[in-house]
Amino acid sequence: MRRQINKLLLPSAAIGALIISLPALGQDNPESLLPPGFGDPDPAPPATPAPPPATTPVAPPPVTGPSPAQPSAQPSSPAPGAPGPASTSGLDLPSSLLDEDGEPDLSELDDLLQPQYYLAAGETRPMDEIGVLSPETGGLAPDAFGEEGGQYLSNLIRNLRGPILSRWSSILLRRTLLSKVDSPANANPADWVAERAWRLLLMGEADAARSLVLKVDGGNYTPRLYEVAMQAHLATADPAGICPSVPGGDKVSDAPTWTMFGPICASFSGEQSRATSLLRQARRNKVATGIDYLLAEKTVGAGFEGRRAVTIDWDEIQYFNNWRYGLGAATGVEPPDRLYQQAGRHVQGWRARAPMLAIDSRMKASAIAAAIGVLSNKAIVGLYSAAYDDPETGEDWKVQASLLRSAYRAPTASERIEAMRTLWSRSDAPLTSYGAKILTARAAAKIAPSSSLSDDSTDLIASMLSAGFDRNAANWFPEVAAGSESWGLLVVGIPSNSLSINYSDLDEFGDNDGTEDQLKSQFLLAALAGLDRLDQSALQDFSQDMDLDLDRSSKWTRAIVSAARRQQQGTVALLTAVGMQGRDWSAMSPLHLYHIIRALKSVGMEPEARMIAAEALTRV
Repeated sequence: MRRQINKLLLPSAAIGALIISLPALGQDNPESLLPPGFGDPDPAPPATPAPPPATTPVAPPPVTGPSPAQPSAQPSSPAPGAPGPASTSGLDLPSSLLDEDGEPDLSELDDLLQPQYYLAAGETRPMDEIGVLSPETGGLAPDAFGEEGGQYLSNLIRNLRGPILSRWSSILLRRTLLSKVDSPANANPADWVAERAWRLLLMGEADAARSLVLKVDGGNYTPRLYEVAMQAHLATADPAGICPSVPGGDKVSDAPTWTMFGPICASFSGEQSRATSLLRQARRNKVATGIDYLLAEKTVGAGFEGRRAVTIDWDEIQYFNNWRYGLGAATGVEPPDRLYQQAGRHVQGWRARAPMLAIDSRMKASAIAAAIGVLSNKAIVGLYSAAYDDPETGEDWKVQASLLRSAYRAPTASERIEAMRTLWSRSDAPLTSYGAKILTARAAAKIAPSSSLSDDSTDLIASMLSAGFDRNAANWFPEVAAGSESWGLLVVGIPSNSLSINYSDLDEFGDNDGTEDQLKSQFLLAALAGLDRLDQSALQDFSQDMDLDLDRSSKWTRAIVSAARRQQQGTVALLTAVGMQGRDWSAMSPLHLYHIIRALKSVGMEPEARMIAAEALTRV
């Protein structure tokens, strides 16, 4: 096992030694969580009239699953008067950067982002723009925050103290924080990066946080950035990667972690005698004790020509921390599930993306990771596919992976839907349940729309929209009854400006709403008003029914309205996340939802606004 660990750790140490003098090389580009075509403009109308709609429903385009998807024809045209196919925000990339499924090829994107030069001695990277994603690779424009000051923007990020309710808000915030934007005034650029990376860590985006801090040259680090860089490398189980920063971090901080990394990094450099000396000194000074010291000693043993055999016993350990997670995962002694249960849900995002962990461990975290926006549909399906083929996978997860295979490949639609329903019902936990909808999104997109499947339409449409497959969902519009739950999802989720929505349809939806205080109907009203899809008469009448006043204002509403008026996409994205904090959707204010959707639409982010609206109706 020691040889295997050496293979994992030593290359990172070698790369880490170059971080101070060179740009960050070889780091992974963050995966796009958006499906191909999401947010693209609607295609131009044909020069000649379109043919009449097919009488037999046609299957949507093929999707990727655990096994090759069966080929299918192009989607049929919608019925007259129905909304056209949706196009929903992804990356507008050259065809050379797309794989066979039309999704971003991560290795090609990674090559695109790598610097094509080496810095001369004494040369440094500029600090006026720092980020990972450019507009060409899915990021926001450099001026996405306008002239807002760094203190104001940093305070907004710090005000994100709780979980973000919406998966789609988290995805948007991830893109925003990773974007290569202008460094704001009245804030140290390195501290601005630190605040962004820290928030990414608390969202479960460990890889993204590490990639962001590595965009700053070591000589420009501040105490705050040293602290966040340390946590980012622990969260990615990459102790070797922090070694170039240890001397500087040790000078500006008295945190014991910097002292304990002294022997660890000496070991990674092949200086075992020095590592032993530093480790003994740390033990004499009681810098770390108990399992925290033993994990450091075990990591030292994983270094070049390490000769230490250390046993880690978690039985008596009562508390979880990042040190225990990072070093435990890096050395093959992962913390047990009971300790994971103490941690915030963001740790499940770290866990699901950690390639060194056992497949069963990653599978346990996958549904939550998808629900909070860390894993895309393609990524979680890929994980299930790997579990299906891995002989080390536990029997329970083999069954789940087999069900997903049936959801894609069973011979009839009813059999595929039955497999999906089994996956959807495996847990009542809200995050796990929503994660299952994301897992089956592509399988749901393969089901041909039919009125005979009306009982299943709501779940199928919700599954598709959970991952942004609104083109496929739009094909169901002619098959659903006005005022039904399926209809509610579609009228907020598809990108048509020609919808005919009247008060009687809204009233029918409200009559069927069993949520407390008709919260789902309030969300529908807020979403439609924000998308400007209701005439004034229907808006006023249904607002009275719902006893909802969308004209009320607060400090937050005034802030997001002002940012939208100034066309600051980045500021709107931050304020969206601030307005969507909470433990569950019952805490979400319909007034906040209205202003969020309205602001996103006004700054050119209508696709994200629609997906947030559909998610609200799905999860309340």
